[in-house]
Amino acid sequence: MKTKQVDRNMNHFQNDNLNKLAQIFPSAVKDGEVDFHALKEELGFFTEVKEEKYEFTWAGKQNAKKAAQEDVFGKTLKLVLPESKEADKTENIYIEGDNLEALKLLRQNYYNAVKMIYIDPPYNTGNDFIYNDNYKMSEADSLKAEGDMSELGERYTVNKKSNNRYHANWLNMMYPRLLVAKDLLTDDGAIFISIDDNELENVKNLCNMVFGENNYVAIFPWRKRTAKSDVPFGISQDYEWIVCYAKSSLFKGSIAGKERKYYVSDDYPDRPWRIHDLTKQTTASERPNSYFTMINPKTGVEYPANTNRTWAITQDTFKKYYEEGRIVFPGDYSFLNISKPALRYWKEDDMEKAGEDFGRIAVSTKLGDDIGMSQDGTKEITNLFGSKIFPFPKPSSLICFLCKIHTSEHDIILDFFSGSATTAHAVMKLNSEDKGKRRFIMVQIPETLEVSSEAYKAGFTSICEIGKERIRRAGESIVRENPDCEVDTGFKVFRIAPTNIKWNSLTDAEQLDFSQIESAPDLADFMPGANDTDIVYELMLRQRNVALSESLEQLSDIGRRTYLYGGSYLVCLETEITVELINKLAELVPLPIKFIFRDSAFRDDIALKDETFRRLKALISKNAGADKPVYTVEFI
Repeated sequence: MKTKQVDRNMNHFQNDNLNKLAQIFPSAVKDGEVDFHALKEELGFFTEVKEEKYEFTWAGKQNAKKAAQEDVFGKTLKLVLPESKEADKTENIYIEGDNLEALKLLRQNYYNAVKMIYIDPPYNTGNDFIYNDNYKMSEADSLKAEGDMSELGERYTVNKKSNNRYHANWLNMMYPRLLVAKDLLTDDGAIFISIDDNELENVKNLCNMVFGENNYVAIFPWRKRTAKSDVPFGISQDYEWIVCYAKSSLFKGSIAGKERKYYVSDDYPDRPWRIHDLTKQTTASERPNSYFTMINPKTGVEYPANTNRTWAITQDTFKKYYEEGRIVFPGDYSFLNISKPALRYWKEDDMEKAGEDFGRIAVSTKLGDDIGMSQDGTKEITNLFGSKIFPFPKPSSLICFLCKIHTSEHDIILDFFSGSATTAHAVMKLNSEDKGKRRFIMVQIPETLEVSSEAYKAGFTSICEIGKERIRRAGESIVRENPDCEVDTGFKVFRIAPTNIKWNSLTDAEQLDFSQIESAPDLADFMPGANDTDIVYELMLRQRNVALSESLEQLSDIGRRTYLYGGSYLVCLETEITVELINKLAELVPLPIKFIFRDSAFRDDIALKDETFRRLKALISKNAGADKPVYTVEFI
């Protein structure tokens, strides 16, 4: 017989009293806690405040900011080849693990490299998970006991509305992630955040802190459903919001507009032109110099100005405009049906003024009907899987539209709350439409699924499994529908894992004796079970501006454990360095921009190590030039 547990909140007098107090003095109860200073003011007791300022704050704010600045120690990204697709040629990335750790690990490699971020974080409805970043509680057993870590080791918790600091918990989760995400954005990049009414105000306040109030771009209202009848207060909340912030003033959004109508006439055969209204919404009293009767020099026909809408030019500039061919009168061209003079614009001038934005127009926050609603997202994933395996996914058409606002051919799009990987689906879909080469980086914690869920019954145990399988199926569908279009539908899977390298001295090498090191040299430098591929990727993760999507080549003609990453970084993991090996490295063409050796591989041969460094430095000098990269040699 199952024992029924007593609800601890049944006789929670503190909560009852807080609720009563909040009804009488709403400003005195903040996030489930009494603000005694505010309560005193409500009761008429005021204290003199020397300095007052507008400030957005909450419990734990300082620690949350500190979390963004702390490094991730003892962790790396491990390539999972069996779960990857076309890993040898894809430029797309999928990362499993805590997104704060993932963002920090990516920060050096992808600093200032991501053009657009889209996230659909937990809305803080009281039923969804948030990530718990209390790193002081490092003991796994303790975390599990308190419900802050799953059996698989993920840190997350349900943030119930009954919790004190309900909003603070959510803010402490979001704040450090946005701070690190900002570092990844290009100077002209932007972030789009989906959110509902629960935390809309806090999202905007957070982004004002992280990105600056001046970089607020817009809020897009997205209609997620048609009106429901069974709703609180009798009002159906049918909209969610997409909050957009730019990293700097360099951001400029636009979208492809309807192609303008240009004419080609016999008098200007090589200069296409269009016409525009020659009047202006100003009165005769406001603009007296533009209130005149315009006369066609060829016909003598008069066109008086309107007292409430004058000409856009003055009487003094009329002659100049006419001589330049910029004024078109009724009857000048048989194909034009106009009743008053118009202004002529040359296509060449439009193109020069717009530059690369020619043919594009400003973006309206009013989203079109083709964007789709939540039901369209559900239909989309149901068509891929045959069942509704993920609740309330966004339609890929919505993310496609956001990508069209600001991304182009080779840009990187990041989503670190990737869920069912709608963003990855959207990027591949958009690339198939405009033949772009956009790349995606998805990050998702492997949150376990409820046994009763449709996804679990379909054979999926975590959200990551759903996301990866969706990318595979969506990619296959896109290729079938666009057989002639070359779309990158592959992705490399990385998993946050313990480090492969013993970065500290031999004193931390688990008390190894020299006989062990002699028989197994790797034990001195690397963790047990670490393979060369994992080691190389971890070393690359510590370089600046090195993409994880680059190719890895084994240089078998040089050594059994010598690798070239991205055609530029040479990693030599040989257990013994010889003069013959250095000779081969010195003959490489083109010369790698960095050489990395194991310090232990020189076997205390200081002369050989110095000679290696000297010789490669000589090559550095030989290949040096104003437009060439800096060549370096490093040892681990």
